[in-house]
Amino acid sequence: MRRDIPQKIVFLGDYVPRKCGIATFTYDLRTAIANQYPQCECLVVPVNDKIYDYPDEVRFEIEEQDISSYQRAADFINFNNVDIVSLQHEFGIFGGHSGSYVLALLRDLKMPVVTTLHTILKEPSPEQMRIMRELIKYSARLITMTEKGKEFLVDIYNVNEDKIDVIPHGIPDMPFVDPNFYKDQFGVEGKHVLLTFGLLSPNKGIENVLKALPEVLKEFPNLVYIVLGATHPNLLKTQGESYRISLERIASDLGIKKSVIFYNRFVDIEELKAFIGAADIYITPYLNQAQITSGTLAYSFGCGKAVISTPYWHAEELLSDGRGILVPFGDHKSIASELISLLKDETKRHALRKKAYMLGREMVWSNVAHLYMESFQKAKMVRNEKITKTFAVKTLDEAREELPDIRLDHLIRMTDSTGLLHHAKGSIPNFSEGYCTDDNARALLLTVLLEEVYKEPDVVESLANKYASFVNYAFNYEKKRFRNFMSYDRKWLEEVGSDDSHGRAIWALGACAGRSKFKNFQIWAVQLFNEALPELLKLKSPRSWAFGILGINEYFKRLSGDRFAAQVNEILTSNLIELFKSNISDNWYWCEEIVSYDNAVIPHALIVSGSLTQNQEAYDIGIKSLKWLLDLQLNETGYFRPIGSNGFYKKDGIKSDYDQQPLEAYSTVSACLDVYKITEEEFWLNTAKKIFEWFLGRNDLGLPLYDTQTCGCHDALHPDRLNLNQGGESTLAFLLSLTEMHIVEANIRSFQTINNKEIKIAN
Repeated sequence: MRRDIPQKIVFLGDYVPRKCGIATFTYDLRTAIANQYPQCECLVVPVNDKIYDYPDEVRFEIEEQDISSYQRAADFINFNNVDIVSLQHEFGIFGGHSGSYVLALLRDLKMPVVTTLHTILKEPSPEQMRIMRELIKYSARLITMTEKGKEFLVDIYNVNEDKIDVIPHGIPDMPFVDPNFYKDQFGVEGKHVLLTFGLLSPNKGIENVLKALPEVLKEFPNLVYIVLGATHPNLLKTQGESYRISLERIASDLGIKKSVIFYNRFVDIEELKAFIGAADIYITPYLNQAQITSGTLAYSFGCGKAVISTPYWHAEELLSDGRGILVPFGDHKSIASELISLLKDETKRHALRKKAYMLGREMVWSNVAHLYMESFQKAKMVRNEKITKTFAVKTLDEAREELPDIRLDHLIRMTDSTGLLHHAKGSIPNFSEGYCTDDNARALLLTVLLEEVYKEPDVVESLANKYASFVNYAFNYEKKRFRNFMSYDRKWLEEVGSDDSHGRAIWALGACAGRSKFKNFQIWAVQLFNEALPELLKLKSPRSWAFGILGINEYFKRLSGDRFAAQVNEILTSNLIELFKSNISDNWYWCEEIVSYDNAVIPHALIVSGSLTQNQEAYDIGIKSLKWLLDLQLNETGYFRPIGSNGFYKKDGIKSDYDQQPLEAYSTVSACLDVYKITEEEFWLNTAKKIFEWFLGRNDLGLPLYDTQTCGCHDALHPDRLNLNQGGESTLAFLLSLTEMHIVEANIRSFQTINNKEIKIAN
């Protein structure tokens, strides 16, 4: 197999000095292959969540939330005569929904890709299944670290067995020595040492080991439990050190503080080897079964440790046939019993260590490097014999028009410590007009969408905190309603706001609950959403019902089992259907006798509700009314002419053409994009693009409403001029439209093949 060794390999994934398991794995794998095959050039292309000081082998960096960065990375790899790409895959390390952006890179590569799957889900979401299918298609070989992973790939993802290589997680090569050799380095000589290491998070189950220790210490008072590892960076960002502190409290309450040592550090490999060497027993008390690979388990087992573990998938496989001890999930009494038994039985403990160490010889990085090279060679053979890719240069009419970058300059300018200001004089915030919940709810919704595509998550989180605080303060707990208008001196101008402001707040809260990655926003939003939801049933405005339905639809993306929310959705949907039935006639397909403002939100709500609940009547009315609305605003001119706010359009009356409002453009763009997601019909995407171009100058006056200098949006299009003011509502309408367009375009670029021609890769 060594005749056709790749001369240039790119390793793609997280990379040191980033502190995560995959970064360490990528570094160790790249180092092992470079050492075993010095004739190979081993380059690294990491994914950044922030700026890192990388070593020299890193030649190109990918910005996690910038899809064009993935495509530039593909160009870099293609232009550099690379033979093989070794991809480390886990859903959470790449940008886009469920990490979909990596597909845009893979699709453009001209060389074979060998993908190591660090996560293989038994019950993937539809989006995760879709991504996995594309990932499998673009990969010449798939590597899993366990037989269980191979079983999942075959049974759940329908992968041909011949495409899969099972290669164990690599481990450092350590001598088989007595743990006492290392103990004096940590001041634990003469003690029994129990070890858990890895990034700290609540799913690790360490509290169950702590609860087991009082019983163990009765028999072995000289035992010490070392918990090694920093708190997981994502957890640290959202919850700080709360989990570690809770563990310290448990230890204090149990009276075992003298027997527990927390090392709150991410250690290098040499220090880690010393910690592992000092351990008599290694324990992984994880709380659930769904972990296909554990690097910490592989390291400790392969280095010859006696291991006690809960039966998650990797442990169940690795510790079978008497190679370790399994205890039930969440059972501290069983942990105590097995610890006491193993500490008493030195012969058994030594036998477990020896079995683990002997099997571990197959797992050392030098051997794993050879197994990977064999997989790379197989991939090259598949490339030569079976893989045909179609690469084509797009003509101008085939190429996708570039969207403007998302720039938040004016939004930030309009936002102070209280929230988003309502109006502006030109681009200068107008303090005298104060604030409103309508705008702050829309701004909060925008921040949730920005989480998926904006490159600076800290900026998004900072803005989201301000808008969430405003929405939270706006809620009147006595009335169970949101207030709307607030003066600049922070005085509410009403006890109860408009129906629309209540509905828009629920829409934003539903999005926070159902889509936000920030746990603190999720929890807060769920609670306030449930406080405000019942009042929605008392409102009379069809738009407030529609906003509420859209909010429930977002909420259901994470909490679809909420029966009360489902009942509210059903009632509001029925209300809208009845309104349509009572108002439509031969030339009028609308739910009221006037088409006024924010119109598309009503059919939009019926469409998403009908699709979600299989309510065909709601869906059909929504589609028909949206098409009717489009006919009113598109057919005459060939470009978007929103119904003007200077008179609107009354039944049997004359449609007002001015003043055209950005809000109307946004609601129509958003509705069309959601229909496109549901139907995948190009008509809806093309229509959304045409409407979006209204902001950029494809309108009656040929003037762009979006100001590229200030990054604000003009408030209206008048018959002869732009409204020069750039207020909160109009700027949000543009940014929401642009962000939704970016999300859909990123999804298309992730999944769609060049020129819509299928890439054929032998499975």
